[in-house]
Amino acid sequence: MSTPSLVLRYVGFAVIATLINLATQRLVLDVLPPDAVGFTLALLAGTATGLVAKYWLDKNWIFFDTSAGMAAHGRKFGLYTVMGIVTTLIFWGMETGFWLAWRTEAMREVGALVGLGIGYVVKYHLDRRFVFEDRRSHD
Repeated sequence: MSTPSLVLRYVGFAVIATLINLATQRLVLDVLPPDAVGFTLALLAGTATGLVAKYWLDKNWIFFDTSAGMAAHGRKFGLYTVMGIVTTLIFWGMETGFWLAWRTEAMREVGALVGLGIGYVVKYHLDRRFVFEDRRSHD
């Protein structure tokens, strides 16, 4: 796959996962009050749904990983999740910083978008190096 195609696909999948993440957060915050507990649960739920979606998309359409079976998926998803810890801290830090600075939904989401954008760039490089062994997408 050419570099422009890879970048376009990765960005598209990042957008999809971001929309899933933010939609999940909105759903949680529609049900719970936007206090510390509601905000924390929204962050966790959004992160979980975005993570699962992005793993599936990256595994199949970015890294073309053909491994199968619960052991392989468990190992790779575990590594993928560990690599996501640093990038999640970037995301949460930006979103929380924007929330604390402005205390508005719009600015919270701007912070989330900025944090997710930075985090996805870092995550791609970590996943490419440490998680997925099939490198056909990088020839």
